[in-house]
Order: sequence, then C-alpha cells, then structure tokens
Amino acid sequence: MAPHAAAVVGSGPNGLAAAVILARAGIRTTVYERSAHVGGGARTAELTLPGYLHDAGSAVHPLAVSSGFFRRFELAKRIELRTPERSYGHPLDGRPAAIAYRSLDRTAHNLGVDGAAWRRLFAPLVERAAHVAQFTGSSLMRVPDHPVAAALFGLRALEQGTPAWNLRWRDDAAPALLTGVAAHSVQPMPSLGTAGTAMSLATAGHAGGWPIPVGGSQAITDALVADLLAHGGRVEAGVDIASLAELPPADVVLLDVTPRALIRLAGDALPDGYRRRLERYRYGSGIAKVDFALSSPVPWADPELHATPTLHLGGTRERITASEATVARGRHSDDPYVLVSQPSVVDDSRAPAGHHVLWAYTHVPSGSTVDQTEAITRQIERWAPGFRDVILASTSATAAQMQVENPNYIGGDIATGAATMRQLAARPVLSPESWRTPVPGLYLCSSATAPGPGVHGLSGAYAARSALRHEFGLEGLPFLGIDNSGADSRSTPGGD
Repeated sequence: MAPHAAAVVGSGPNGLAAAVILARAGIRTTVYERSAHVGGGARTAELTLPGYLHDAGSAVHPLAVSSGFFRRFELAKRIELRTPERSYGHPLDGRPAAIAYRSLDRTAHNLGVDGAAWRRLFAPLVERAAHVAQFTGSSLMRVPDHPVAAALFGLRALEQGTPAWNLRWRDDAAPALLTGVAAHSVQPMPSLGTAGTAMSLATAGHAGGWPIPVGGSQAITDALVADLLAHGGRVEAGVDIASLAELPPADVVLLDVTPRALIRLAGDALPDGYRRRLERYRYGSGIAKVDFALSSPVPWADPELHATPTLHLGGTRERITASEATVARGRHSDDPYVLVSQPSVVDDSRAPAGHHVLWAYTHVPSGSTVDQTEAITRQIERWAPGFRDVILASTSATAAQMQVENPNYIGGDIATGAATMRQLAARPVLSPESWRTPVPGLYLCSSATAPGPGVHGLSGAYAARSALRHEFGLEGLPFLGIDNSGADSRSTPGGD
C-alpha cells in the first residue's frame, strides 16, 4: 500500500487531473464527488429523449489539444477528437456568415476587405501557438518563458480590449466574428479579460482547431477516470463532503470547489486574513442553457453553417456588446447573445440516424430563474427559419438550476468566478502559487485558481505539482503518457 494518501473533493476536469498526477506519483488517491455522476462540467447524458446524447456542460474543446496537461496526458491518443475545418461561425443579417476556418489564409480570404487585417492580427500568434498556449495557460504571476509571444499576445489583447478595438476594421464581419469568441468570457466588452479570451480561443481555432469528442465530453472524463483507476486511485460518487473533518486522514487535500465552498469546508482552520481575501472574490453573470433533440439538421439560411459545429449568434459587434452590457446591469437581454453547439454534424453517434442534437446557452443575470427556451429558440430561428419545426423535444436549465446541478456554478457562473483582468491575476488571491492555502496540506484546484476557466486540467495539474513539491519533496510531474515506462521530472503542466 502507498505510504501517503491524498483526498480530492470534486470530480471536474481539474479535480481529476490533480488526482491522476498524484496517483501517478505513487500517492494513494481518492476522489469524492457529491453527485452520482462524475465529471462536473465535462459530462454527457440523455437529457431530452432516449438515444440523444447531450453535453451537460462543456461541448467544444480547443483546450483539449493546446493544454500542456492534456498534451502530456496524450488525450488525443486516448479518445477520438474530430476537428472540423470550420472552427466557428457567426451569422449576420442580410449577408453571408463570417466563418473562422482552421486555415488562417482561407479565413482572411473570405473576410474580404478586413481579411488582411485579420491575418496581421493572428499570424504572429498562430506561428507561436504553442508558446501562446503556455502563456495563457499559466499564472499571470509567472514570468513568461517566451516573452516575445507574450508581448505579441499582450499588445493584441490591449488593442481589442480597449476603445481602440474598432480602429483595425472597415467592415462588420471580422469584428463580429471576434466578438462572438470574446463573449465566451461572460463579461462586458471591451475589456482586457474579454480580449484575452478572444485572442486565446481564436488563435487555437487557427492552430489546432476546435475539436469535438466523439461520444461527448464524457469521453474526456472517462479517460481521466480510467487512468486514475489504473494507477491505484479510487472514485467515490454520491458522497457529499460538508467539512474537511469528514474526510479520512490524508497527507494532502485538494479541493475542486469555489472559494466560497473552501471557506465552508475549512471553517476556522483558515486564517482570518486569507478568509477575508476569499470573501472578496466575485462571481460573474450566469448562463441559462437549453438542449434540443432535432428530427433533422438545423435549417440554417446560410449553407456554410450546416457543417459548422460551433456558432455565435447575436449579430454585429455593437449588438452583442449592448446585449452583454444589459446582462451585466442585471437585466435580461431582448436580443441575447447565444452560443450554439451542434456536435452531431461531425459526430453521428450523438443521435439516431438522420437526427441531431443541439446545445445552446445565453447569458443572464446571476441567479436568474427565467426559462430561456423561447428567447434562444427565437434567436436561432432568426438565422434558421423553420427551426421550430424540427424540434422533437427540449430541456432547459435556468441559471439557478445550473447551480443546483453543480454548486461550483454560483448563480449560474460556469467560469467559477468572474474572468476580469483583476481576477485572472488574483485567482482567487494574488500569489505566485494561488493553489496553495495557508492551511498545511490544503490546496484549491478549481477554475477559481490560475489559469482560470476552461476544460484544460491545468488548475488541477498546477495544484498537484505544488502539493508534490511542498508536501512530499517531489519536483516536477510524473510521466503522464500512455506508455508508463519512464518519468519526466523536469516537466511542468503548461510547458512546451
């Protein structure tokens, strides 16, 4: 039996990534999950009708190929990822949709008058995509390993995150295309946080693409769990840990939870100053989600959108900006931004033959209890007349219900904390090791720590690396690949 023990609370991608690393290092590791289902936001289930597989949370995974952790874990060899030629699309009124292809040149060509400006914006980043991924997948408190890539990224984020963001553009298509990606951050625009999101995800779209896991996001969870079990780890689902005192004795405890939950679980063990810093941590707007089972493909007016798995609906940059500002003021938008995923256009295992599934969410005020089925349906119908006619069934989750399903989503905030520039630097506190708490052996490993939101496993990987170093005197990471024949003691989670 292993001489040391670790407990991980929460089985989202970060919690599982931490558990995999600890188990690979020879630590006896147990994951505790309150839900009967493992995976947190990376889970797939029959939410509407039998035979229709819907992603309960995340659906599209550009970080599955750019994340330093998933590259070392060799995720692409463990599951099947289908990467479409069209990374994402953006329908516009009265004109062809704007499409971001994996090919930067093709994207620029189809953007017409702004094509050259798009190429100048992204070419230096795409050429340094691995270095950009490392920079954006690390703590902002860390000195960049590749300062040129960091500087190029920072200058572009500064441009697109300030009122200067329209100076580059002459038409509506390119800025709308970029704004649709920026809105993933669920923040008012423009800002440095939203621009960083846009530049990071759009660069990934041209470098590695935006892949879809065959069978759903559950495939990522299943791969992580299988590796954990293969290395002696355990998963106990349906176990709600209300206090650290309820855990069996362990040398180290890692929490894939919010700062709010950390306060509740640790109680008086937290120093007052640290607790106050956690209490100042802020959560963002929520999302309301709807899943559809469809009798046929979505009847998009623009044929280019039929084969585009990820779509951003909302019209021009100005309209999306206005919609997001409305939500930030605590009101529901009458013209909402809607993020759509139609994975069955590249993965026919998601629905019966000829049928399809569609996943969509819109941004709403924190804690909203308003069902957004009609608002989302109306927005899709705007660019796909006849969409209502192909709906067989749907199921919705309000922002409040999102939190009930996953307590990490405070008020429906799927980012586990507002992704403002301040909170990307101080996540959840300003520290070069934000994963390590003042309590000996206690670590936070959720998306509320650096590098922040996304299915990348890096928050868990960094927390596990910190725990290995401080609690067990082990430097670097164990070998994480499929052929477990050696070790790379020099590796870092986000390294090249």
